[in-house]
Amino acid sequence: MSLRSALVLLLALLTGATASGLTAVAGEGTARGLLAGLAATGLAVPFFNRLIAAEDDAPQPPASVGTGPAGRDSDG
Repeated sequence: MSLRSALVLLLALLTGATASGLTAVAGEGTARGLLAGLAATGLAVPFFNRLIAAEDDAPQPPASVGTGPAGRDSDG
């Protein structure tokens, strides 16, 4: 399992647990809380997968000018 898929799964499980807990606190009962948590988890997986994949495909900024040995002053 890659780091990206583990992160997606973790975020989806946290989302489902939060939705389930908030539904239970609202007084809807265990069954509705479980269904809300499962639905939120199922919807969160493709959402976070697309979100993280978009960050991986983003262009990286170029390296700063003058950070290597050629950019140093030769005065000593």
